[in-house]
Amino acid sequence: MSRIAVTGGAGRLGRSLVAGLAAAGHELVSLDRAVSDAPELAGVQQIAADLTETDAATRAIAGSQADALIHLAAIAVPFSAPEDVILRTNATLALNVLSAGVAAGIPKIVTASSPTVLGYGAPTGWLPDRFPLDEQTTPRPWNAYALSKHLAEQTIAMLARQTGDAVRFAAFRPCYVIAPEEWRGAPTQQGHTVAERLNDPALSAPALFNYVDARDVAAFVDTLLLALPEIPNAEVFFVGADDALARRPLAELLPQFVPGTDDLAAGLTGSAPAFSNAKARRVLGWRPAHSWRGELGERTAGSESAEPAASHPFPDLARKDVLA
Repeated sequence: MSRIAVTGGAGRLGRSLVAGLAAAGHELVSLDRAVSDAPELAGVQQIAADLTETDAATRAIAGSQADALIHLAAIAVPFSAPEDVILRTNATLALNVLSAGVAAGIPKIVTASSPTVLGYGAPTGWLPDRFPLDEQTTPRPWNAYALSKHLAEQTIAMLARQTGDAVRFAAFRPCYVIAPEEWRGAPTQQGHTVAERLNDPALSAPALFNYVDARDVAAFVDTLLLALPEIPNAEVFFVGADDALARRPLAELLPQFVPGTDDLAAGLTGSAPAFSNAKARRVLGWRPAHSWRGELGERTAGSESAEPAASHPFPDLARKDVLA
Protein backbone atom coordinates (compact mmCIF):
# COMPACT_ATOMS: atom_id res chain seq x y z
CA MET A 1 0.00 0.00 0.00
CA SER A 2 1.21 3.50 -0.86
CA ARG A 3 0.36 6.83 0.70
CA ILE A 4 -0.69 9.08 -2.19
CA ALA A 5 -1.23 12.84 -2.12
CA VAL A 6 -3.62 14.22 -4.75
CA THR A 7 -3.78 17.95 -5.37
CA GLY A 8 -7.23 19.04 -6.51
CA GLY A 9 -8.57 15.95 -4.76
CA ALA A 10 -11.90 17.65 -4.08
CA GLY A 11 -12.39 18.49 -7.74
CA ARG A 12 -14.41 16.69 -10.39
CA LEU A 13 -11.73 14.21 -11.54
CA GLY A 14 -9.99 14.37 -8.17
CA ARG A 15 -12.90 12.87 -6.25
CA SER A 16 -13.15 9.89 -8.61
CA LEU A 17 -9.40 9.42 -8.62
CA VAL A 18 -9.18 9.53 -4.82
CA ALA A 19 -12.10 7.10 -4.50
CA GLY A 20 -10.61 4.70 -7.03
CA LEU A 21 -7.16 4.68 -5.49
CA ALA A 22 -8.60 4.31 -1.98
CA ALA A 23 -10.71 1.37 -3.16
CA ALA A 24 -7.53 -0.19 -4.56
CA GLY A 25 -6.07 -0.18 -1.05
CA HIS A 26 -3.98 3.00 -0.97
CA GLU A 27 -3.94 5.59 1.78
CA LEU A 28 -5.03 8.94 0.29
CA VAL A 29 -4.41 12.56 1.20
CA SER A 30 -6.43 15.21 -0.65
CA LEU A 31 -4.95 18.70 -0.95
CA ASP A 32 -7.29 21.44 -2.13
CA ARG A 33 -8.31 25.01 -1.39
CA ALA A 34 -10.89 23.87 1.14
CA VAL A 35 -12.01 20.73 2.92
CA SER A 36 -14.90 19.04 1.09
CA ASP A 37 -17.85 17.02 2.38
CA ALA A 38 -18.06 15.05 -0.89
CA PRO A 39 -18.98 11.42 -0.13
CA GLU A 40 -16.02 10.16 -2.18
CA LEU A 41 -13.70 11.82 0.36
CA ALA A 42 -15.26 10.24 3.43
CA GLY A 43 -12.44 8.84 5.55
CA VAL A 44 -9.76 10.51 3.42
CA GLN A 45 -7.35 12.90 5.09
CA GLN A 46 -7.85 16.39 3.68
CA ILE A 47 -5.41 19.29 3.83
CA ALA A 48 -6.73 22.76 2.94
CA ALA A 49 -4.07 24.98 1.33
CA ASP A 50 -3.67 27.64 -1.33
CA LEU A 51 -1.18 25.83 -3.51
CA THR A 52 -0.54 28.94 -5.61
CA GLU A 53 1.39 30.22 -2.58
CA THR A 54 4.87 28.70 -2.66
CA ASP A 55 5.33 28.39 1.10
CA ALA A 56 1.83 26.99 1.61
CA ALA A 57 2.39 24.39 -1.11
CA THR A 58 5.74 23.41 0.35
CA ARG A 59 4.28 22.96 3.85
CA ALA A 60 1.18 21.09 2.70
CA ILE A 61 3.01 18.64 0.47
CA ALA A 62 5.75 17.99 3.01
CA GLY A 63 3.06 17.51 5.64
CA SER A 64 1.27 14.91 3.53
CA GLN A 65 4.18 12.49 4.13
CA ALA A 66 3.29 10.86 0.83
CA ASP A 67 5.08 8.16 -1.13
CA ALA A 68 3.58 9.47 -4.39
CA LEU A 69 2.15 12.79 -5.59
CA ILE A 70 -0.55 13.25 -8.24
CA HIS A 71 -1.01 16.85 -9.38
CA LEU A 72 -4.51 17.66 -10.67
CA ALA A 73 -5.18 21.11 -9.18
CA ALA A 74 -5.86 23.65 -11.92
CA ILE A 75 -8.44 25.86 -13.56
CA ALA A 76 -9.82 22.94 -15.50
CA VAL A 77 -11.90 24.47 -18.31
CA PRO A 78 -10.52 26.55 -21.19
CA PHE A 79 -11.80 30.16 -21.24
CA SER A 80 -13.57 29.74 -17.88
CA ALA A 81 -11.44 32.65 -16.60
CA PRO A 82 -9.39 35.38 -18.30
CA GLU A 83 -6.49 33.95 -20.26
CA ASP A 84 -3.85 35.59 -18.07
CA VAL A 85 -5.50 34.18 -14.94
CA ILE A 86 -5.63 30.65 -16.35
CA LEU A 87 -2.00 30.69 -17.46
CA ARG A 88 -0.67 32.31 -14.29
CA THR A 89 -2.70 30.07 -11.98
CA ASN A 90 -2.03 26.76 -13.70
CA ALA A 91 1.65 27.40 -14.39
CA THR A 92 2.21 28.55 -10.81
CA LEU A 93 0.40 25.52 -9.43
CA ALA A 94 2.50 23.16 -11.55
CA LEU A 95 5.81 24.73 -10.56
CA ASN A 96 4.90 25.06 -6.86
CA VAL A 97 3.43 21.59 -6.44
CA LEU A 98 5.92 19.59 -8.47
CA SER A 99 8.91 21.41 -7.00
CA ALA A 100 7.50 20.93 -3.51
CA GLY A 101 7.19 17.22 -4.21
CA VAL A 102 10.86 17.07 -5.09
CA ALA A 103 11.81 19.11 -2.01
CA ALA A 104 9.76 16.77 0.19
CA GLY A 105 11.63 13.75 -1.13
CA ILE A 106 8.58 12.16 -2.76
CA PRO A 107 9.99 9.54 -5.16
CA LYS A 108 7.02 9.31 -7.57
CA ILE A 109 5.43 12.45 -9.05
CA VAL A 110 2.75 12.54 -11.74
CA THR A 111 1.03 15.55 -13.31
CA ALA A 112 -2.19 15.74 -15.26
CA SER A 113 -1.92 17.32 -18.69
CA SER A 114 -4.57 17.50 -21.42
CA PRO A 115 -5.16 16.40 -25.03
CA THR A 116 -5.75 20.09 -25.79
CA VAL A 117 -1.96 20.60 -25.92
CA LEU A 118 -2.19 19.31 -29.50
CA GLY A 119 -4.02 22.46 -30.57
CA TYR A 120 -7.17 21.14 -32.21
CA GLY A 121 -9.92 23.74 -32.57
CA ALA A 122 -7.51 26.57 -33.37
CA PRO A 123 -9.39 29.49 -34.95
CA THR A 124 -6.94 29.62 -37.86
CA GLY A 125 -7.40 25.91 -38.59
CA TRP A 126 -5.66 22.75 -37.49
CA LEU A 127 -4.59 19.57 -39.22
CA PRO A 128 -2.46 16.83 -37.66
CA ASP A 129 0.08 14.80 -39.54
CA ARG A 130 -2.08 11.72 -39.13
CA PHE A 131 -4.81 9.98 -37.15
CA PRO A 132 -5.05 8.51 -34.62
CA LEU A 133 -3.39 11.18 -32.53
CA ASP A 134 -0.73 9.95 -30.12
CA GLU A 135 2.22 11.05 -28.00
CA GLN A 136 4.30 11.68 -31.14
CA THR A 137 1.82 14.25 -32.45
CA THR A 138 3.40 17.71 -32.21
CA PRO A 139 1.87 19.94 -29.49
CA ARG A 140 0.55 23.25 -30.85
CA PRO A 141 -1.36 24.89 -27.99
CA TRP A 142 -3.36 27.97 -29.02
CA ASN A 143 -5.00 29.06 -25.75
CA ALA A 144 -3.84 29.66 -22.20
CA TYR A 145 -5.31 26.44 -20.81
CA ALA A 146 -3.58 24.24 -23.40
CA LEU A 147 -0.35 26.17 -22.98
CA SER A 148 -0.49 25.77 -19.19
CA LYS A 149 -0.83 22.01 -19.58
CA HIS A 150 2.08 21.89 -21.99
CA LEU A 151 4.07 23.85 -19.41
CA ALA A 152 3.19 21.22 -16.78
CA GLU A 153 4.67 18.54 -19.03
CA GLN A 154 7.77 20.64 -19.55
CA THR A 155 8.02 21.23 -15.80
CA ILE A 156 8.39 17.53 -15.04
CA ALA A 157 10.94 17.25 -17.84
CA MET A 158 12.88 20.15 -16.32
CA LEU A 159 12.78 18.62 -12.84
CA ALA A 160 13.84 15.23 -14.19
CA ARG A 161 16.91 16.91 -15.68
CA GLN A 162 17.65 18.32 -12.22
CA THR A 163 17.11 15.14 -10.22
CA GLY A 164 18.03 12.36 -12.62
CA ASP A 165 16.49 9.05 -11.63
CA ALA A 166 16.26 9.96 -7.93
CA VAL A 167 12.67 11.03 -8.64
CA ARG A 168 10.43 9.31 -11.16
CA PHE A 169 8.05 11.55 -13.10
CA ALA A 170 5.26 11.10 -15.63
CA ALA A 171 2.46 13.12 -17.21
CA PHE A 172 -0.88 11.87 -18.47
CA ARG A 173 -3.40 13.44 -20.82
CA PRO A 174 -6.86 12.23 -19.82
CA CYS A 175 -9.49 12.51 -22.52
CA TYR A 176 -12.91 14.05 -21.78
CA VAL A 177 -13.56 12.61 -18.32
CA ILE A 178 -16.96 11.09 -17.57
CA ALA A 179 -17.67 10.41 -13.91
CA PRO A 180 -19.83 7.41 -12.89
CA GLU A 181 -22.87 9.55 -12.03
CA GLU A 182 -22.76 11.14 -15.48
CA TRP A 183 -23.58 7.82 -17.12
CA ARG A 184 -26.77 7.97 -15.07
CA GLY A 185 -27.76 11.39 -16.42
CA ALA A 186 -25.84 13.96 -14.36
CA PRO A 187 -24.45 16.83 -16.49
CA THR A 188 -20.94 16.44 -17.86
CA GLN A 189 -18.26 19.13 -17.56
CA GLN A 190 -19.77 21.20 -20.37
CA GLY A 191 -23.29 20.95 -18.93
CA HIS A 192 -24.66 18.41 -21.38
CA THR A 193 -25.56 14.83 -20.55
CA VAL A 194 -23.70 11.95 -22.21
CA ALA A 195 -26.85 11.09 -24.18
CA GLU A 196 -27.07 14.66 -25.47
CA ARG A 197 -23.43 14.54 -26.58
CA LEU A 198 -24.12 11.32 -28.46
CA ASN A 199 -27.36 12.55 -30.01
CA ASP A 200 -25.82 15.81 -31.24
CA PRO A 201 -22.31 15.22 -32.67
CA ALA A 202 -21.66 18.97 -32.64
CA LEU A 203 -21.39 18.82 -28.84
CA SER A 204 -18.59 16.23 -28.85
CA ALA A 205 -16.85 17.49 -31.98
CA PRO A 206 -14.80 20.22 -30.20
CA ALA A 207 -13.06 17.43 -28.22
CA LEU A 208 -12.74 15.29 -31.37
CA PHE A 209 -15.18 12.81 -29.77
CA ASN A 210 -12.70 11.69 -27.12
CA TYR A 211 -13.66 10.48 -23.65
CA VAL A 212 -12.55 8.31 -20.75
CA ASP A 213 -14.33 6.92 -17.70
CA ALA A 214 -13.00 8.44 -14.45
CA ARG A 215 -12.63 4.95 -12.98
CA ASP A 216 -10.33 4.01 -15.84
CA VAL A 217 -8.21 7.07 -15.04
CA ALA A 218 -7.87 5.83 -11.46
CA ALA A 219 -6.84 2.38 -12.69
CA PHE A 220 -4.34 3.97 -15.07
CA VAL A 221 -2.74 6.04 -12.30
CA ASP A 222 -2.56 3.00 -10.04
CA THR A 223 -0.81 1.00 -12.76
CA LEU A 224 1.46 3.93 -13.68
CA LEU A 225 2.67 4.42 -10.10
CA LEU A 226 3.64 0.78 -9.87
CA ALA A 227 5.53 0.92 -13.17
CA LEU A 228 7.30 4.27 -12.69
CA PRO A 229 10.63 2.86 -11.44
CA GLU A 230 10.86 0.55 -14.47
CA ILE A 231 9.94 2.84 -17.37
CA PRO A 232 11.83 5.81 -18.88
CA ASN A 233 11.56 8.95 -16.78
CA ALA A 234 9.16 11.83 -17.53
CA GLU A 235 7.08 9.89 -20.05
CA VAL A 236 3.75 11.28 -21.34
CA PHE A 237 0.67 9.11 -21.90
CA PHE A 238 -2.74 9.59 -23.47
CA VAL A 239 -5.48 8.04 -21.36
CA GLY A 240 -8.63 7.43 -23.35
CA ALA A 241 -11.36 4.94 -24.14
CA ASP A 242 -10.99 2.29 -26.81
CA ASP A 243 -13.75 3.90 -28.86
CA ALA A 244 -15.06 7.32 -29.80
CA LEU A 245 -17.99 9.08 -28.13
CA ALA A 246 -20.00 8.84 -31.33
CA ARG A 247 -22.55 6.55 -32.94
CA ARG A 248 -21.09 7.03 -36.43
CA PRO A 249 -17.49 6.38 -37.57
CA LEU A 250 -15.13 9.32 -37.21
CA ALA A 251 -14.19 8.85 -40.85
CA GLU A 252 -17.64 10.35 -41.52
CA LEU A 253 -17.87 12.81 -38.64
CA LEU A 254 -14.46 14.48 -38.44
CA PRO A 255 -14.52 15.95 -41.98
CA GLN A 256 -17.80 17.65 -41.09
CA PHE A 257 -16.27 19.50 -38.16
CA VAL A 258 -12.53 19.67 -38.97
CA PRO A 259 -12.14 20.85 -42.57
CA GLY A 260 -9.49 19.06 -44.56
CA THR A 261 -9.45 15.81 -42.57
CA ASP A 262 -11.20 13.64 -45.15
CA ASP A 263 -8.11 11.66 -46.10
CA LEU A 264 -6.49 11.81 -42.66
CA ALA A 265 -9.57 10.40 -40.93
CA ALA A 266 -10.31 7.73 -43.53
CA GLY A 267 -8.73 5.00 -41.42
CA LEU A 268 -10.89 5.74 -38.35
CA THR A 269 -13.52 3.19 -39.28
CA GLY A 270 -16.02 1.48 -37.02
CA SER A 271 -15.80 2.81 -33.46
CA ALA A 272 -12.09 3.77 -33.62
CA PRO A 273 -11.21 6.89 -31.59
CA ALA A 274 -9.19 9.89 -32.75
CA PHE A 275 -6.78 9.48 -29.80
CA SER A 276 -4.67 6.36 -29.38
CA ASN A 277 -4.10 4.73 -25.99
CA ALA A 278 -1.64 2.27 -27.53
CA LYS A 279 1.38 3.62 -25.64
CA ALA A 280 -0.25 3.09 -22.24
CA ARG A 281 -1.24 -0.39 -23.34
CA ARG A 282 2.22 -1.22 -24.67
CA VAL A 283 4.35 0.31 -21.91
CA LEU A 284 2.12 -0.24 -18.89
CA GLY A 285 -0.23 -3.06 -19.86
CA TRP A 286 -3.20 -0.77 -19.08
CA ARG A 287 -6.50 -0.89 -20.91
CA PRO A 288 -9.77 0.92 -20.21
CA ALA A 289 -12.51 -1.24 -18.75
CA HIS A 290 -15.47 1.00 -19.60
CA SER A 291 -17.14 2.15 -22.80
CA TRP A 292 -20.19 4.32 -23.40
CA ARG A 293 -21.95 1.44 -25.11
CA GLY A 294 -21.52 -0.79 -22.10
CA GLU A 295 -22.50 1.94 -19.63
CA LEU A 296 -25.59 2.99 -21.59
CA GLY A 297 -26.56 -0.52 -22.68
CA GLU A 298 -26.12 0.22 -26.38
CA ARG A 299 -23.99 -2.74 -27.35
CA THR A 300 -24.04 -3.32 -31.09
CA ALA A 301 -22.34 -5.81 -33.37
CA GLY A 302 -18.74 -4.86 -33.90
CA SER A 303 -18.86 -2.02 -31.37
CA GLU A 304 -16.89 -3.79 -28.65
CA SER A 305 -13.20 -4.50 -28.69
CA ALA A 306 -12.38 -8.10 -29.53
CA GLU A 307 -10.03 -8.26 -26.57
CA PRO A 308 -11.72 -8.05 -23.16
CA ALA A 309 -10.67 -5.05 -21.09
CA ALA A 310 -9.73 -5.06 -17.44
CA SER A 311 -8.87 -2.38 -14.93
CA HIS A 312 -5.72 -4.32 -14.07
CA PRO A 313 -4.55 -6.49 -16.98
CA PHE A 314 -2.13 -8.30 -14.68
CA PRO A 315 -3.77 -9.48 -11.43
CA ASP A 316 -0.58 -9.02 -9.43
CA LEU A 317 -0.62 -5.30 -10.23
CA ALA A 318 -3.88 -4.96 -8.30
CA ARG A 319 -2.32 -6.33 -5.12
CA LYS A 320 -1.24 -3.48 -2.93
CA ASP A 321 1.10 -5.73 -0.92
CA VAL A 322 3.53 -5.71 -3.84
CA LEU A 323 3.85 -1.93 -3.88
CA ALA A 324 6.82 -0.17 -2.41
